[in-house]
Amino acid sequence: MLRRSARLALVASAIGLATSGLAPFTAPLAQAAPVAPAAANNLAAFGSLPDFAELVERVGPAVVNIGVVQEVEAQLNVPPEMQDFLRRFGIPLPGMPGGPNGPGPQISRGVGSGFIVSEDGYVLTNAHVVDDATEVIVRLTDKREFKAKVEGVDTRTDVALLKIDATDLPVVKIGNPEDARVGEWVVAVGSPFGFDNTVTAGIISAKARRLPDETYVPFLQTDVAINPGNSGGPLFNLEGEVIGINSQIYSRSGGFMGISFAIPIDVAMKVKAQLQEFGVVKRGRLGVAIQSVTEELADSFGLDKPRGALVSSVEPGSAADKAELQAGDVILGVNGAPVDDSVDLPRIIGEMRPGTEIKLEIWRSGKSRIVSATLGSMDGESIRATERRTDSSDTALGLSARPLTNQEAEQLGVRGGLAVERVAGPAAQAGLQRGDVILAINNAQVTDVKTFRQQLKQAGNRFALLIQRGDERLYVPIKLK
Repeated sequence: MLRRSARLALVASAIGLATSGLAPFTAPLAQAAPVAPAAANNLAAFGSLPDFAELVERVGPAVVNIGVVQEVEAQLNVPPEMQDFLRRFGIPLPGMPGGPNGPGPQISRGVGSGFIVSEDGYVLTNAHVVDDATEVIVRLTDKREFKAKVEGVDTRTDVALLKIDATDLPVVKIGNPEDARVGEWVVAVGSPFGFDNTVTAGIISAKARRLPDETYVPFLQTDVAINPGNSGGPLFNLEGEVIGINSQIYSRSGGFMGISFAIPIDVAMKVKAQLQEFGVVKRGRLGVAIQSVTEELADSFGLDKPRGALVSSVEPGSAADKAELQAGDVILGVNGAPVDDSVDLPRIIGEMRPGTEIKLEIWRSGKSRIVSATLGSMDGESIRATERRTDSSDTALGLSARPLTNQEAEQLGVRGGLAVERVAGPAAQAGLQRGDVILAINNAQVTDVKTFRQQLKQAGNRFALLIQRGDERLYVPIKLK
């Protein structure tokens, strides 16, 4: 379970030992085993553990504590049986007009972290730290406090930009997350549980980690101890450069469990530039629904290996539609930048401004080609990543389907297709269900049963079916004998 660290509850435990009346016990000390020469050589090869003291002295003044005040609606915390009792005797309920405590909002206070990125008072933090805040206070290490203005918030990347009225402030040095290596030492400075300028250290556990429902951020995963209040604080490398913003933890207990995630600073700085200029982030919009290319799908479409983003549907009137992209196209690159996985595409497109002209490398009908497109403006999620895991089998297809009626085709906005009535064998094992609508085999549109049978013969033993299930379209790979 992933939880925003600023919203996690503290779970504390204490262990006590009563010693009254007991004689002290001293265990014999075991003689330390000598270090084997090979182990000593290995230890020397890695060197001694780093001393973070000088680094912390240098970067600490640019790290700030962020206090927020929010107004939340009063909650009625009276058991239902008690509510019935009070109503029966005409007694006003708590939180209701005439009742105890009266109606109205309650004041909630929270704490987070941030860091100064310019001498004139710009501060970066997490969006979830300042969500719906009525007041934001930035506290420096020299005990000065400033009321901050929220310049802008971007919930898609969880980045917020604050401004305080101050000058000649200490600032952090911005690093390059691309240069960071897995296994490298990193340091977090923040305010866990409100304890200012707390320092924790660890290593980078993984790079470009993709989390559920997070399509715009390739997270840095670390084992640095991150707890409530660390959110929005900087992640430093040993050069004292910020390479990330501590944002999330994975926890089953509500506290730190060894897995933390940071937003790469290059992503945050691009967001910062737009928030500072516009107050919002303007993202390009392509207008496609995509899914990952599995090994089976790569075989079906004739790709040398699983790569790219498979287009399962194109939004009418969108930039993709105007560029004549089709369901079944595999987007392999954007402006020369490779799309190794489907989750790369939303980030690449999202970093571009509306109106940007781009060159898409696509794979269609067994050939690579270049398509030009002009991005639209995003007013919602423009690219939806559709992930499906399917199994394959070596038996017959095992599928029974009928042509769509004119009314069904009109409702779906298609010119033809087959409604699945029964599935068995590899079709069932691949994930097809009764009620699915088959729209295409690979890039070839399916119109009727006769055409479908002919297309099946030509498709060979490996192909992909484009289906519509509810409001969603996706490709399902099929493998026969």
